[in-house]
Amino acid sequence: MKVIIENPAQTEWKSLLTRPTMHFEEIEKRVAPILQQVKLAGDKALFQFALDFDKVQLSALQVTPQEIAQAKSLVADDLKNALSIAKNNIYTFHKAQESKPEPIETVTGVLCWRKSVGIQKVGLYIPGGTAPLFSTVLMLGVPAQIAGCEEVILCTPPDKAGNVPPAILYAASLVGITKIFKVGGAQAIGAMAYGTESIPQVYKIFGPGNQYVTAAKTLINKEGIAIDMPAGPSEVQVIADETAIPDFVAADLLSQAEHGVDSQVLLVATHTTVANNIIAAVQVQLENLPRKELAAKALENSKVIVLSNAADIVALTNEYAPEHLIIATKDADALAEKITNAGSVFIGNYTPESAGDYASGTNHTLPTNGFAKAYSGVSLDSFVKKITFQKITPEGLKNIGPTVQLMAENELLFAHKNAVTIRLNTLL
Repeated sequence: MKVIIENPAQTEWKSLLTRPTMHFEEIEKRVAPILQQVKLAGDKALFQFALDFDKVQLSALQVTPQEIAQAKSLVADDLKNALSIAKNNIYTFHKAQESKPEPIETVTGVLCWRKSVGIQKVGLYIPGGTAPLFSTVLMLGVPAQIAGCEEVILCTPPDKAGNVPPAILYAASLVGITKIFKVGGAQAIGAMAYGTESIPQVYKIFGPGNQYVTAAKTLINKEGIAIDMPAGPSEVQVIADETAIPDFVAADLLSQAEHGVDSQVLLVATHTTVANNIIAAVQVQLENLPRKELAAKALENSKVIVLSNAADIVALTNEYAPEHLIIATKDADALAEKITNAGSVFIGNYTPESAGDYASGTNHTLPTNGFAKAYSGVSLDSFVKKITFQKITPEGLKNIGPTVQLMAENELLFAHKNAVTIRLNTLL
C-alpha cells in the first residue's frame, strides 16, 4: 500500500481496479474434473478428495448427533451469548423483509396476487480453511429458517483430525440445521448440486468461498442449479477525507486483508496527507496481527488512490462496485445516497465493516469481483420463490376477454383465443 496514485485519468481506472484473481478459465479447468468425479463416484470421490485436499481419512461424511451435542459443551459461554445476540439481530432484520400476499383487482372481477414460498431444498456452504466462518452459518441459516425451507443441509471442510469446529456446529444448532457434512471446496458444491449416497441434492446453493468454490458454483449454475451469487474473495473499499480517523480506517482495511492472500483492499482518499496518515496506521497495526503474513500479501494487491473531486470518487466507486464500502467523510450520508453499485455500505467513522460481518443484522454474504453492479447480497428473498396467482369471475372474463381474444388472434395463436371464446359463449 506504499504507492499512492494521485488523480488518475478515468481511462486508467479499469486497469487500476482489476481484482487480484487468477484467470477464470484456468480455474474452471481445475474445477470441472472435480465436479465430474463427484457426479460419477459420489461419496467415494468425496472421501478421496478429503484425503487429497484436507489430509484426513474420514470414516463418515455426516456429522453425528453426538458430535453436535459435544460441540455445545466445547463453546465458551461468552461466545454462546455473542452468537445468540447476533442471531437475534439477524433474525430481526430479515424477518422485517417478509411480505404478505396483497390481492390486487386489476380490473373488476380480475384478482391477482403474489405469494412467497420457501425453496424446498437448499444447501449452505460454510468456508473453513484459515478462518472457519461460523458467522456465515447464522447469515444463511436464519433467513432459510424464516423462509420455511423444508430441507437445509450444510457442508464445511473438516480439520486434519476430521472434525468440524464446535462453533460452526453450535451456530447450526441455533438455526435448526442438523444435516451437516464434512466436505469442503469445489467437491462440496458438486455434492450438493448432484447429490451423493450421503448428501441430498438441493435446488439452490448459498455461501461464499475461494475462487475454486466460486468457479464450481458458476459451473453448476450453467447446469440448472440455482446459486445465490458469484461470491469470491473478500474485498473492501474505504473513502476517507480529513475527518476520517486513520486508526479506524487502517483497522477496517486490515480486517479484510486478513481474510486471505487473494483479498483486496482499496483506499480512496481526498488528499495525499490523508492517505499517508492511514498508510502509516496500517503499518503499525499490521505488526501486531496474528495473521500478519496473510494480510501483508493481500496488501500487495491493494491500491491507494487520491481523488480530489467528489464526483470522481462516486464514479470510481460505482465502477469498482465493492463488496463492502466504508464512507468516512464529513458528507458521508450524502455521498452514500449517490452510490449505486456496492454490496453493503457502512456510513461514518463509527460504523466498522466488521459489525455487518457479525452482528448488526444485515447479511454479510455479498457480491464480490464487481458483481455488485447486478447482484444483491443475500436476503430473505434469496430463500423464497415468488409465485403469482389469479382468479377471474365471469364478470371479470367479460371485462378482459375481448382484449385477450384480439391479442391472441393477432399473434396467430387461435387456440389461445378459443380458450377465452369458449368460456364467453357460455356467459351469453
